[in-house]
Amino acid sequence: MTISVIIPTYNEEQNIVRLIESLKRHGDDRSREIIVVDGGSDDATARLAAAAGAVVVKTAIRRRSVQMNLGAEKASGDVLYFVHADVVVEPDYVADISESLSLDYESGCYRYRFNSNSVSLRINAFFTRFPFLWCRGGDQTLFITKELFWNLGGFQEDYLIMEDYDIIERIKKRSSFRVIPREIVVSARKYDANSYLRVQFANFLVFSMYFWGSSQHRLTSLYKKLLKTDQ
Repeated sequence: MTISVIIPTYNEEQNIVRLIESLKRHGDDRSREIIVVDGGSDDATARLAAAAGAVVVKTAIRRRSVQMNLGAEKASGDVLYFVHADVVVEPDYVADISESLSLDYESGCYRYRFNSNSVSLRINAFFTRFPFLWCRGGDQTLFITKELFWNLGGFQEDYLIMEDYDIIERIKKRSSFRVIPREIVVSARKYDANSYLRVQFANFLVFSMYFWGSSQHRLTSLYKKLLKTDQ
């Protein structure tokens, strides 16, 4: 088993070096490469990522679905591990993924906790231990065998939002998915920039509309209207 870590970025100069150094420090000979796919950052993200030892791929398309597929095309490992730039990874990520594969899981994610002492966010994080789709999200990272990923057709590139839910839905229809019983740390910056109730309301509304079949344009427009976010 070899792992290719794929990180989609846009203006992540504050986080990218820390993440790359952590992935390298905790990796071993099974962690093949770290690929940063930058969607046109106007800060030093790409330069810092390259200096830290990542393979940097640039695209003019700022869309996670497109960026992650591009990273997968460049990957040489037989397992793809998709990680957001503001995540603090589990130190045993290589062993955890290897164990999951040995248990016949072809894909999976972690539970998480926020980098915040907020009681409300602790409650949110608690539910990530459960297998329901509404408890998932891209922040939890995603490992998947390359074979399964391409058999599924990768991420749907016309998805502007909710691409993580879509691929997990498709995974569960034809394969196994494991929620690893360990926690990674995710950023609370979206809550800091808005408010707990505002983010919860936006998430609930967009999630509901997604399952009602609303268009990607409508979902994205509503999300940007409700929340302050540069991602």
